[in-house]
Amino acid sequence: MDTPSLPWTTSGTRRTFIRITTSALGLLALGPAFAMANASSPAARRYTVQDVIDIILKAGGLSVQPETVDTLKAGSAGQTVTGIVTTMFPTVAVIEEAVKRGANFIIAHEPTFYNHSDNPAWVLNNGVVEKKQALLARHNIALWRFHDYCHALQPDAIRYGVARKAGWLSYYSNERTVLTLPGQTLKQLAEHLKKTLSIAHVRVIGNADRCCTRVALLPGAWGGQRQVSIAEAERPDVMVVGEVVEWETAEYIRDANRLGNGPALIVLGHAASEEPGMEYLVEWLTPKLPGLAVSHVGSGDVFTWW
Repeated sequence: MDTPSLPWTTSGTRRTFIRITTSALGLLALGPAFAMANASSPAARRYTVQDVIDIILKAGGLSVQPETVDTLKAGSAGQTVTGIVTTMFPTVAVIEEAVKRGANFIIAHEPTFYNHSDNPAWVLNNGVVEKKQALLARHNIALWRFHDYCHALQPDAIRYGVARKAGWLSYYSNERTVLTLPGQTLKQLAEHLKKTLSIAHVRVIGNADRCCTRVALLPGAWGGQRQVSIAEAERPDVMVVGEVVEWETAEYIRDANRLGNGPALIVLGHAASEEPGMEYLVEWLTPKLPGLAVSHVGSGDVFTWW
């Protein structure tokens, strides 16, 4: 914003200085009343939910997708945004934290109502869905899923965010699923991911001393067929995934290792594996929405490990 010239810098008169100072003191005396009036001035822009969505799509060079799960799950496109919270899963705890922060717009990567299309009737008479809908309505929360568009960004915000937090950006390519890293053991790699991504526990298949250089980075849930296809086509030393269908990918990895030619496997957990991407979104989005608070609330690990 341009800084206006100060009258006393041009006139140099004591009278002008006194007049300006007196006016400033008068404005200070108005306190909150002046602040509220000033907030509605053109300098303090107000954003609607639709404004924010449009800014994201334009800044990302994204075209509107006619078939997408990235729709509003609660609230209205026309409501004024008081603050934004990004997250992986919009859990009840995340919603409650957004309310505490004074944010009424949640941008979530994954479903709100426990199925990919967020169909609230996926299970009829679902009491948990009804209570969650009531919670969102009570606090006038708008909730938008940012999944398909998020992965369509260049680079993919999720994979980029994970590579960034893991310290692997110098090895990262948006066009390749496999990163070539300096050689390290499977145990060292697992410990590195636990530390950098703040994960308490990971699940592993493979020899702890195995040397890993080619790492397939597959955060989230790619599905068994895609995971196994990448294993066969790319021949990585290790696959780092968010989650697996145990009777598909995990059993394939177990047999492949027994036969002597399979990759190792590190399972991070779905939320933990993609959360860094939604954290990165805060940094990406904040400069595009001046004057609006954007923060991240992690949805955390769904499991307690005994």
